Amino acid sequence: MRAPPFATPLDGLAVGGKKRAMTPRFFRRSRSTAGSARTERRESLGSLLRFVLTVAVIAWAFRSLVGAPFNIPSGSMLPTLYIGDYVAVAKWPYGYSRYSFPLGLPAFDGRIFSPLPSRGEVVVFRHPTENDDLIKRVIGLPGDMVEVRGGRLVLNGREVPHQPLSPAKVPVTANSPCRTVPPAQPTVVAVSGEEVCVYRAYLETLPGGPSYTVLDQADDGPADNFAPVRVPLGHVFVMGDSRDDSLDSRYPTYEGGVGMLPVENLIGRASFTFWSTDGSASWFRPWSWFPALRAGRIDNGYTGIAG
Repeated sequence: MRAPPFATPLDGLAVGGKKRAMTPRFFRRSRSTAGSARTERRESLGSLLRFVLTVAVIAWAFRSLVGAPFNIPSGSMLPTLYIGDYVAVAKWPYGYSRYSFPLGLPAFDGRIFSPLPSRGEVVVFRHPTENDDLIKRVIGLPGDMVEVRGGRLVLNGREVPHQPLSPAKVPVTANSPCRTVPPAQPTVVAVSGEEVCVYRAYLETLPGGPSYTVLDQADDGPADNFAPVRVPLGHVFVMGDSRDDSLDSRYPTYEGGVGMLPVENLIGRASFTFWSTDGSASWFRPWSWFPALRAGRIDNGYTGIAG
């Protein structure tokens, strides 16, 4: 029997003499559309979480196993490295320890794949007793006898060649004042309209290793005389290039120094400078970043006569 002309979609349908309720077609379509939308939202959220997790794992792996940035916080490595230099640190050359990984996780003792650094290499490491990362130059390896006599480095009983250079001229900027260690007095001169701090400089050459520039601010400085010590197994002896302004292996840890540095504390080798700022920029003023850039510092080497 044909439905009356005024029948609506809500009317029942007689089947086998019984009336069955009909679900409106537009209701069925609405529920289907809502369910699809919820499924799509769940899939989108899942995709976003997978993407974020993947990026985080890749970043962790790169920073832990390949390389990481390091910002120079002090003048202990002048004139090789300025305050405000940003250095790329290679993680793989000396193997891995817990200090290679962000937050020290995974935590384990010792070092895996652990070749020793070479004399003269610039390394980043975790301080033996403080939660600070530092950067110095490797001077002595296990078994070496290290001494400082009248400001001159003596390695295995032989005085290391120490050639006088023209004075080093370090620009005076917002992050690099003309810092000196008593009894030295600061000497600031103008060069091409720019104020520079002048230091006595020497070219030091390690046996079988590289040459590099060191600063000697004063005669009879606080660590210009250091009794001979033998570097123990599993340790290295490190020094800053600014010899009178570096708390390094010449000082024990209870005096703020490094003492004999355990190889386990090595984080990586300083490879090159990828950015350098004079301290006048602000993170909150991006337009100030490039005027503060010291472009001539980028990709500078860590051996030879410092520019």
